[in-house]
Amino acid sequence: MHRFFGRTLLAVALALLVAATLIPGAAMAQTLVVAQMADAVNLDPHTTNDQPSSRVRRQIYETLIVQGEDLVLRPGLATSWKQLDELTYEFKLRQGVKFHNGETFKASDVKFTFERLLDPNTRADAKFLLEMIAEIQVIDDYTIRIKTKSPFSPILAHLAHPVAAILNEKAVKEAGSAYGTRVAVGTGPFRFVTWVSQSHIILQRFDDYWGEPAKVQQVVFRAIPEGTVRAIELETGNVDIAYDLEPVDVMRLESDPNIKLHSTESLSATYVGFNVQKPPFDNVLVRQAINHAVDVQALVDIIYQGQAVRAFGPLSPKVFGAHPALEPYTYDPQRARELLAQAGYPNGFKTSIWTNENPLRIQVAEVMQQNLAEIGIQADIEVLEWGTYLANTAAGLHDMFILGWVTVTADADYGLYALFHSSQHGGAGNRTFYTNPRVDELLDFARSTSDQDARLKAYYEVQEILREEAPWVFLLFQTYVDGTRANIDGFVPHPAGHHYLGRVSKN
Repeated sequence: MHRFFGRTLLAVALALLVAATLIPGAAMAQTLVVAQMADAVNLDPHTTNDQPSSRVRRQIYETLIVQGEDLVLRPGLATSWKQLDELTYEFKLRQGVKFHNGETFKASDVKFTFERLLDPNTRADAKFLLEMIAEIQVIDDYTIRIKTKSPFSPILAHLAHPVAAILNEKAVKEAGSAYGTRVAVGTGPFRFVTWVSQSHIILQRFDDYWGEPAKVQQVVFRAIPEGTVRAIELETGNVDIAYDLEPVDVMRLESDPNIKLHSTESLSATYVGFNVQKPPFDNVLVRQAINHAVDVQALVDIIYQGQAVRAFGPLSPKVFGAHPALEPYTYDPQRARELLAQAGYPNGFKTSIWTNENPLRIQVAEVMQQNLAEIGIQADIEVLEWGTYLANTAAGLHDMFILGWVTVTADADYGLYALFHSSQHGGAGNRTFYTNPRVDELLDFARSTSDQDARLKAYYEVQEILREEAPWVFLLFQTYVDGTRANIDGFVPHPAGHHYLGRVSKN
């Protein structure tokens, strides 16, 4: 505890130093400073699919279709669309749109973007989002047709995903390997200026934006891993918006007249994943034992203090296809010991729990460590920097890990296919390396039929199998709590966490 407190004090001092030197006083009135818990990994939408990166990219890039805060799909860079047959969609594109490098947005950019995403050489983590596309046809500069390999009901929601953001062909090719780190060109309300790794990213208002101009001149994203430091920076006015406030800080900030708190039920699920290809986690009895050993309800109540509800499955209730009646694992240490003995581990074993620097997840790991000790499992906790954490779990170097997944599209295909289909092992999402031919079959079927009832039936069966085979410990569905200074207007939180800042003003 003393060590953590010392780290927090040091982090506060460093944060204050950064705040003092980052932006000249005169510029602060037109600068929106946003604190999030980790730095972006890459600003190329095809390179990574993590939350901190997506939050920055949401300001730079735009998609054909926009998913609003109410989860309704609306026109974006496409002004209209229609389905010509069960496999073909036609999109009319917005005219008069400029990229940040001055290039005119055209259908050829859409074709380039999606073909690049699907190109195996791109090695896109989220290729699965659009891999149902068979052909992209440019009809004219402002009309494009997309043909799918089979019927795919959630395609419009997938086209609204941040990974489907439209890139400029010239900018990507000119930048080469620098694209996403030193160069990022979109059509959004803010253009990329500079990035100091593990410190801050600066965006500037794009004055040739086709839509309503951004309300502020500049946005600065600061990476502040410690939740308490983010809250203190918000209190002192060094940041205008702080994402992902923690319960202990929310209770204090609620009484501060200079702070506004914004809560929204998220589309995210937090879980503990097992590397099911590594002993002893290749044994389903071990995975079931750990599910019985972890007191999930107490964990949620103690750590999240009303900012989360217990998860009984992998999908938030807000997601189409979420199973309405999965039976949770009971907290039963005796049953856990019996299962361990049946699996051949009557005396337990040694293992590790990985997490990133998220303080709440560190606390989850500590509670789990205590629970597992009660059944003879000695678990060390390893805390990794965000980018390293993603890379190492994608490579399968872990035993157990704590992570979250936001079902951005609000459709079960995105929340199940990426996480449990055997074709998605590693960075695409399936970091448990789980494989089940029946699950693959059901997921393939559900994404290739337009029969919504049949899709639901398939998704329910998948979740029942997952409950039994336990590649995860289902933990919680979190309520996002973000804070703004009282002089900030126009901030509307998005359930996926990709908050749009173009409407935000600073008075």
